[in-house]
Amino acid sequence: MSTLQQQILEEMRTELEDWFDTQSRRDDLASIKQRTTLQMGVFSEITVKYQPGRTTILDLDLDFDEPISSRRMELPSREQILGEVLPGLAAAAQQRLDQLADTPLIDYRFRLRAKIRAIEGMLQFDVLEYVHAKKKAQLLDNIHAFIATRLQAGVQPTDPLETMFLSRHLLDPHLFPVLDVGWTIARFEQIQLVNKPAPESLAEHRGDMIHAVKDWAERQFLPRYFDVRHSSYGPNDYALKPGAALDGEGSEQIDLLLYGAVMILRHEPSYSKSTGVTFINLAKQLGSSRAARMLKEGSGSIVPDAIALDNPELACAANDVFATVHITIRQEGAGAYGQALAFLVRLLGLGFPKSYQIKLKSGVKQYLAVKGLARSDTHRFFANALAYPELQPPLEQYARAAIEEFEMYADTEGEKNCMPGTYATFGLALANTHYFSLVQDYMAVVDEEHQSVQDGFTAAFAAQYGLTAASAPVLVACLRRCTDHLKLKLLPELDDDDKLALLCDAMRGLDDHEVERVIYPVWGKLEKLGALARKASGRRKQLLLDILTAS
Repeated sequence: MSTLQQQILEEMRTELEDWFDTQSRRDDLASIKQRTTLQMGVFSEITVKYQPGRTTILDLDLDFDEPISSRRMELPSREQILGEVLPGLAAAAQQRLDQLADTPLIDYRFRLRAKIRAIEGMLQFDVLEYVHAKKKAQLLDNIHAFIATRLQAGVQPTDPLETMFLSRHLLDPHLFPVLDVGWTIARFEQIQLVNKPAPESLAEHRGDMIHAVKDWAERQFLPRYFDVRHSSYGPNDYALKPGAALDGEGSEQIDLLLYGAVMILRHEPSYSKSTGVTFINLAKQLGSSRAARMLKEGSGSIVPDAIALDNPELACAANDVFATVHITIRQEGAGAYGQALAFLVRLLGLGFPKSYQIKLKSGVKQYLAVKGLARSDTHRFFANALAYPELQPPLEQYARAAIEEFEMYADTEGEKNCMPGTYATFGLALANTHYFSLVQDYMAVVDEEHQSVQDGFTAAFAAQYGLTAASAPVLVACLRRCTDHLKLKLLPELDDDDKLALLCDAMRGLDDHEVERVIYPVWGKLEKLGALARKASGRRKQLLLDILTAS
């Protein structure tokens, strides 16, 4: 063994030994494993990474290759690494595994990988694959027992941690070498069924299942047929391999790929939905007729009579894959728009993506008098419908069905991003005080980090209604969700102490940061309002002080 090989091996072996020593001294290993019978150990894979002067252990997928010094450094060749370094590293790892494999530190399967800077570049190697037969058998028993008692016969919601592990295990080829797609999908459906009574955690369960299927698709299924160029900052790039074609196994597994695509489209945030569409397009490239139908007609997960409507007044057609609803108004009037609203409400109730867009054909072009809104077909549809007072109740029904945190209409972006239900909510509130409570419910779930159109609405709302006993709580609810860019012209009205008292009452009980958010668009920084309070006297002084300490 050359001096260079000996040095590299020694550095990597020392780092590996230190890692095993450090992890084995942890006092939380037993408690981690005891959380669920679906976890046999804490670690299933690590990577030892060598660069001249720096050796590290990676136990996550995230890794970035740092540039090495421009000065000349001696690097090994691939042949040298394979000849001496990797066998020595494998022997060191095996010795520690013999000591620790029965402890909670090591999962039923443990893989050691190496990344080594070589003459040929940064190279990656599989060093050692260890399977603990007894742990594997116990885990399989635990999986089947969990399915039988907690899913098939279960009546109580399960823990999201259990879903995370089970979803991964079901798609682990070392546990289930033959993937039974129908049986696996049935398990995913059972997880959703038993957790349906707990909607607050159902999204987390679905997220873990989607992550597992996505990981299976990107690491196991798609690389069989596509050359994949991975990206840390954007979507992967797929190129069909010459002569690639589905075999019998692939023809069955394509259904799992499409199942995952539909799950992404129905339940993931808008920024993730492109992955679902990509999966369907890739399935089509592989010759899947079902994928071709999905791209044309939708996923097939929504009943046919809910995705199309055609009569003398209007035509509607929905595709949940592209999250698009085409609406053609043939006879302008409340009847056509009322039917379209009912069509949309039913769609959303059946799981149509809330981050959708409307493609509208209509001779009428109305828009809300709110600055900052996109002049899109979706906006125009709701503005047109708002022209008919008799449609206000169905518009509210639509808004309440559409409002969903972290979802955005698909035809908005940047400063014009807005949550589903925005146009109906804003229009109703500016048309009728009856819908003030709808605004408060809407603002309670606004994601102000990704949308700012509430600024323009709040300005329009304040200009129209001013400060009244009814409007003050609504205005405060809006200001709590506005951005720092809003400057509200309320000071002349607040010269009236009675109006100031209304604002003060509406702010009581807010958190300190919410108080500041309400104050800033009206007065500016807290110091400015404090200065005004010090100069004031009597009732006005007390009201200003009460606003400053509303929490």
